[in-house]
Amino acid sequence: MAKIQIVTDSMTDIPKYLVDEYNIIVVPLTINFEDGEYRDGIDLTGEEFYNKLTQVKELPKTSQVTPNRFMEVFKEVLEEGKEIICINGSSKASGTHQGALLAKNELDNDKIHVFDTMGLCFGGGFFVYEAAKMVKEEKNIEEIIEKLTTMKSKVDHIFTVDTLEYLKKGGRLNPMKATIATILNVKPILTVVDGLVESLDKVRGSKKIIGKMVELAKERGGDFSNKTVAIAHANNPEKAEELMEIVKRELNPKEILLTEIGCTIGAHAGPGTLAIFYPI
Repeated sequence: MAKIQIVTDSMTDIPKYLVDEYNIIVVPLTINFEDGEYRDGIDLTGEEFYNKLTQVKELPKTSQVTPNRFMEVFKEVLEEGKEIICINGSSKASGTHQGALLAKNELDNDKIHVFDTMGLCFGGGFFVYEAAKMVKEEKNIEEIIEKLTTMKSKVDHIFTVDTLEYLKKGGRLNPMKATIATILNVKPILTVVDGLVESLDKVRGSKKIIGKMVELAKERGGDFSNKTVAIAHANNPEKAEELMEIVKRELNPKEILLTEIGCTIGAHAGPGTLAIFYPI
């Protein structure tokens, strides 16, 4: 039995089949709608969440994982005699990573290792996936941490949102820019730099968007023959399928993973969001 336990938060959007296969513990952030609190991925399915999101007047707020919750999880794992690598979504986007650090400091145990991916969605999930594979290969903590450190800032995010409404409402985008872009039918292509969302490119109309995303990936990612590509979508399986087909044909990667964008990231990006992640 593996002596290392991988823990992550729900911002990394690890698909359930990988959670099960690699025995990953996912600690959920909380989504606060007007009618109450929901734990990301536990109390609401993706479909239920996006349906709810389109019907509410007020955007939900997301709450970070508390240090106390992390402490509960860490204690349980330590009692099993395992070491912990806790891999979190970007510390610039949420206080969750800070919560994990506070829990580690409070427990004062050198068997707990906390890692900030500076990534969002599967841009952070890539680190979890890599670490989980290494645990299965019985690599030690030092080797895994070293590998994760070399990956830092080398996982590319390319994504687009179906509507700018959610980024605007959530204060992630200038309202005037959002309004002009909507009138002109301009679809943004975004990326993540130093843990925060930044604009990368834009296209007029939604028909060209997938082709442009793959073209950018090809420019930025080089040779994909030995790479894993992850595709993520927010309640948009048809577009994800279309993107996957083009990625297969144009990039021909070694492996393609498909995941859904969960409630925490989805609350800021909105339904219809589509993303590609890959190592540079």
